[in-house]
Amino acid sequence: MAGLASRQLVTLPASSQASEPLRKANTSLSSPLVAFPKTSRTRVCSVRSGRPSVRAEASPSSQPAPVVVASASAAPAAEEEAQARRSSSRNRSNTTSTTTTSSDGTATFSAGEQLTSSKAVSLELTGGSLGFAGATTPLVPSSKAKAKGLQKRIVLIRHGLSSWNAEGRVQGRSDESGLTVTGEVQALRCREALRDSPFDCCYASPISRAKRSAEIIWQGRKEPLVFLDSLSEAHLHFLEGMLNSEAKRLYPDLFRAWREDPANFCVDGVYPVHQLWDQARDTWRELLESPGSQVLVVTHKSLLRALLCTALGMGPDKFRAMDVNNGGMCVVMVNSRGEPMVESLNVTAHLQSQAISYHFKS
Repeated sequence: MAGLASRQLVTLPASSQASEPLRKANTSLSSPLVAFPKTSRTRVCSVRSGRPSVRAEASPSSQPAPVVVASASAAPAAEEEAQARRSSSRNRSNTTSTTTTSSDGTATFSAGEQLTSSKAVSLELTGGSLGFAGATTPLVPSSKAKAKGLQKRIVLIRHGLSSWNAEGRVQGRSDESGLTVTGEVQALRCREALRDSPFDCCYASPISRAKRSAEIIWQGRKEPLVFLDSLSEAHLHFLEGMLNSEAKRLYPDLFRAWREDPANFCVDGVYPVHQLWDQARDTWRELLESPGSQVLVVTHKSLLRALLCTALGMGPDKFRAMDVNNGGMCVVMVNSRGEPMVESLNVTAHLQSQAISYHFKS
């Protein structure tokens, strides 16, 4: 099992310096960059007492539409009511942010009023949900899980936006695609969102975009940061580095199989998605044998899909059954029988407001 044998332990000093772009972007955390898919939409995001709501309105033009936060009524009564609402909003220290999407798919937030306090959001299960049995197949033999007193929470995070994400290139296992400033801010938002949650260890992919994300997220913690080869992205061979549009034009059948029939996608005689399933099984064994009850993982979208699917007993044919955004979080709870349950999938509220933080009890 290559994933178990190939690991690198790193201890980050609390005084680790952030990169120059990150220092500039993180002056106050009030106006970060947040990546959305390429679109000609305008978003209006309001945060009230730490609870975000996002409204998306389609623009008829291919260019970003102007942002309209509110339209004032001509009626005096309506105007007075609007003024009262604005006054009340200021008194509650709300923040209204607007964002427009640029041609490269990166949305820029422009914060309004400064939030004076954060809102902790609990993602804990309630109602005795962990008493379930038989819903999923144990990731380790039940007898072994009980002997170890196994019960773990695994928090999975996808790395921040990379340069090839932004350019629409096939990344795979290539290490030529680094984090953008947007990606570093997304990682910083993950760190801030988890600042009150204890973890026993962090595991990460050694590929630079995930490695850098993990270093930002884990900065200031004393617990170990371990890099596992089994957390690496799928190896897509000669397709890596190509624009998606170029790969589709030059290798239409291969590209179609990758998008529509990933279980049978074969490149250079290798089935990358089946390899991902092997990596995921190796990773689960490593995670469940690690000490402690709460573990953080920073990796790539394809490997995240494999981890989630294997946890739920799904095969490679379900590879595209779920998706995870850059900086998105997923939470898997493993009960005392070694059976996994997905608590949360692709949580991204922390990317849209610094008022959001998550608390996981140890």
